[in-house]
Amino acid sequence: MNAREPCPRTNYLCAMKILMVCLGNICRSPLAEGILQQKAFEAGLPWSVESAGTNGYHNGECPHPLSQKVARMNGLDISKQRSRRFVPEDFERFDKIYALADDVLDEIRRIAGKKFNPEKVDLLMNELYPGKNLDVPDPWYGPEPGYHEVYRMIDSVCDQIVSKYSANTKPSFLSKE
Repeated sequence: MNAREPCPRTNYLCAMKILMVCLGNICRSPLAEGILQQKAFEAGLPWSVESAGTNGYHNGECPHPLSQKVARMNGLDISKQRSRRFVPEDFERFDKIYALADDVLDEIRRIAGKKFNPEKVDLLMNELYPGKNLDVPDPWYGPEPGYHEVYRMIDSVCDQIVSKYSANTKPSFLSKE
C-alpha cells in the first residue's frame, strides 16, 4: 500500500488513499472529495481522499462557488480545497482512483501512459451501478439545480463505497501489494 502519511483529522496512517478525478477539479471532484472524506471520517475509517482534474485549466483555484454553496447546504466546507492537475505519479500515490466521467477516464489513461493501472481506476458510478459506466454530469455550464443533482449522485455512491470497503475485508485492489 502507498499510504505512508497521516490521514486528515487523525494521527493514524491512512488505510486507503482515494483520488477523485474530473475535468477541471472545481465542480464534481471537489464535492466527491469532501463527501467521501466526511463519510469515511464519520465511519471511523482512516482514509485520505483527494481530488484532481485532467485539464489543469483551474490549477490552484478553489472549488466553483455553486459547488461550495451546495456543499455548505449539506454541512460540508470544501472552500480550502485547491485544484490540481492529475499526474501519472498519482497511480503510485493512490490505492483507488475514481473518474467521474468516461471522457475523464480516457484522459487519465492518456496522461498516465505506462503508469496506467486498470486495477486501480474505475468510473465512480460503477460502485453503485456496476458495469453501467454512467457519468456524473458536469454542472459547470448549468444553473444551481444541476449542482444539487450532482451532489445527490455522489452522496449515494459514497455511501456505497463506505459500506463496501468498511467491512472487515481487505479491498481487492490492495490484496496484491
